[in-house]
Amino acid sequence: MAGIRNYAIVTAAYWSFTLTDGALRMLVLLHFYRLGYSPFTLALLFLLYEAAGIGANLIGGWLATRYGITRMLGVGLATQIAGFLLLSLLSPDWGEVQAVAWAVACQGICGVAKDLTKTASKSAIKLTAGDGSSRLFRLVAWFTGSKNAMKGIGFFLGGLLLETLGFRIALWSMAGLLLLVLLAGTLSLPRRLGRSTASKSTKELFSKSAGVNLLALARIGMFGARDVWFVVGVPVFLYAAGWSFTGVGTFLALWTIGYGLVQAAAPAFIRRSADGLSREVSAARWWSLALTLVPPGLIAALNWPITIGGTVFPPDAILVAGLAIFGFAFAINSSVHSYLILAYAGSEKLAEDVGFYYAANAAGRFIGVALSGILYQAGGIEAALAGSAAMLASCWLATLFLPPRARPIEQAKG
Repeated sequence: MAGIRNYAIVTAAYWSFTLTDGALRMLVLLHFYRLGYSPFTLALLFLLYEAAGIGANLIGGWLATRYGITRMLGVGLATQIAGFLLLSLLSPDWGEVQAVAWAVACQGICGVAKDLTKTASKSAIKLTAGDGSSRLFRLVAWFTGSKNAMKGIGFFLGGLLLETLGFRIALWSMAGLLLLVLLAGTLSLPRRLGRSTASKSTKELFSKSAGVNLLALARIGMFGARDVWFVVGVPVFLYAAGWSFTGVGTFLALWTIGYGLVQAAAPAFIRRSADGLSREVSAARWWSLALTLVPPGLIAALNWPITIGGTVFPPDAILVAGLAIFGFAFAINSSVHSYLILAYAGSEKLAEDVGFYYAANAAGRFIGVALSGILYQAGGIEAALAGSAAMLASCWLATLFLPPRARPIEQAKG
């Protein structure tokens, strides 16, 4: 019962964090787009946010192993609060260079916060799952799916807060919410949760199993493929097609909520194996291949418009339909990967393995965000989709080499 209680507390804390993190992305994106910034500049605003996550995951996994998951969860929440308060100091009187530099720096702080919190939270799942891969898969799927549903609600909240409260008061409100979560969460969890012997050298920290390394490589391709068109291309494309800020935020919210629900239901789409890996690895390969085919299909649909009963579907409707298909396949892939990293990870240094994996996740997002503004500005949404297809091909190739066996899943001590 204590394990389920801790799982519920960690999940609630991460829900709250994810809600404000999703709102922050829409606040920053729409606020600066309204001020007239180019797609490349909009992408630049999120680069340090993603880059900071690479180091934060690596060091966060090591710190969580050494000092415990509870302490690192608290540090992540406190860092996010600091980022919000600093970003609220942004002044409309500043010049473009100063405003962008300040926003990038504050986003970097929030990027550190996100990945410290994520590494601590996802490491806690395996500690509460008990024995058996089936239960672990269900808990991972529910945690990941519900988290992304909350992120979707955050997208809607960000657009709504920007129009109703304004940029600064919205940030203050979210900082206040996280302060309450910080106090309640860290006082309720065991202080030594997940604490173990951390790596003593950089070589030891980066010495991972083949399964962990290949999953990390696949994760770089998969999340780069999502963000290369989703971060800048989709909202800017829809807004340019005549959608309002609230309309864009609402659509992205609904998409992310649906994506999260599919993630939570992923175990129903995957045939389970007794060893917890053989069928799951095969599923990762097939679903990666299916996802890889979506961006080229969407490019074709945009170039050869779909006509039904004499009605030609506009480009924004085609994009929305393509996003629905992409989101479904992406959600299944993401959920399977999130399970596999915990299946491959060793119990002794669980948080370090998870941190390494999510550092790769952040590297993929960084690459995707960096290319999103460049490709969209150079060739529009089609160039961004072509970049997505190339990254997904690399993800699929990595899954072909995933090992079908790993160390037994066992409950970590701590």
